[in-house]
Amino acid sequence: MHILTSQQTAAVLPYAALVPAIALAANQLREGQINAPERMVVEIDKASVLLCMPAIGADVSVTKLITVHANNDQHHLPAIQGEVVVFETATGRRLALLDGPVVSARRTAAVTLLGIQTLLPRQPKTALLIGTGVQAAAHADALVDYFGVDTFWIAARDMPKTQAFCDALRQRYPQVSAHPIAAHTLDNTLPLTDVVIALTTSRAAVIPRHIAANTLAVGVGAFKPDMIEFPAELLHQRAIVVDYLAGAKHEAGDLIQAKIDWSAVRELPQIVHQPWLKTDTLPVFKTVGHAAWDLAAARVAMAALTSP
Repeated sequence: MHILTSQQTAAVLPYAALVPAIALAANQLREGQINAPERMVVEIDKASVLLCMPAIGADVSVTKLITVHANNDQHHLPAIQGEVVVFETATGRRLALLDGPVVSARRTAAVTLLGIQTLLPRQPKTALLIGTGVQAAAHADALVDYFGVDTFWIAARDMPKTQAFCDALRQRYPQVSAHPIAAHTLDNTLPLTDVVIALTTSRAAVIPRHIAANTLAVGVGAFKPDMIEFPAELLHQRAIVVDYLAGAKHEAGDLIQAKIDWSAVRELPQIVHQPWLKTDTLPVFKTVGHAAWDLAAARVAMAALTSP
């Protein structure tokens, strides 16, 4: 059994392999070849939950266990901790133990990459990221690595933290330009960009209402019914694609609170199978996560671990 650290887990999950693996998992999910129930959420206390996400494939299967302790700053510990157990489906033989937060960060960014690849009719070169957390860093790395994005705007409320994020991004990628923006000014200073990606836990809309028709807006961070990243006005103006429809109905707070017409919402597995028809106004893409994406990551990791 392979037991991987966070750094080792990242090393066996390259985005070039993750994106097609998630596309394959999306098709298998649509065809009923992956058994992955909705994730179980167990309350630990008012600020903490245990998340359990299993997925069964014909070849390998996974169970991801994640704890989220919102008050862990006081203990000098990360809020999100956990692991992904990978086992052989036919025998139950344990194959690997992967770092859960790293798997979550990289497969979530890879789902965004697949959404961009599927819905944006051109390769992106510029991106606006809203947020400066772990997911924002993972998405910046993914966009540089997979698409070669070389121009970023980073928006957040804390300007020193936003500047530090930009500095760190430029240090990792000297060819990249990164510009900090105060989040409250976005409605007036929104740059013209290929993609806008929100990666926050906000309770109020952070994506501007008026983005260009040819800009793809992606919402990643709002994962509870009381969280919002998309403004209702934008959701009612554009077509909506989600990564997992059943999960979005429970967790996508911005869509829930906007009272969108769920019958008109399309799902990523459908879009991968039957590509989006090009339109003058791009849809919006909302992700909430699914255990099938963890299974896809496990397959990529096992291929790397067993290759000669």
